[in-house]
Amino acid sequence: MSKAILQLDALSCPSCMQKIQGALEKQAGVETVKVLFNAAKVKAEFDADRISADQLSNTVTDLGYEVKSMKVK
Repeated sequence: MSKAILQLDALSCPSCMQKIQGALEKQAGVETVKVLFNAAKVKAEFDADRISADQLSNTVTDLGYEVKSMKVK
């Protein structure tokens, strides 16, 4: 299982957090998602054979949020 931490530019409201979490949880291969509102971070565990960290980042970007950095373990 791979892990990714995406640092976002900002999260302006709790509904933004829910929007991101819901979209990522629907992606095939994503096991868990935790969005940290105050830190503007997304932590995800995923199956790298089914989805890439870049695809996770692109999903967040497509929702209108800027991903400032990404760490993959």
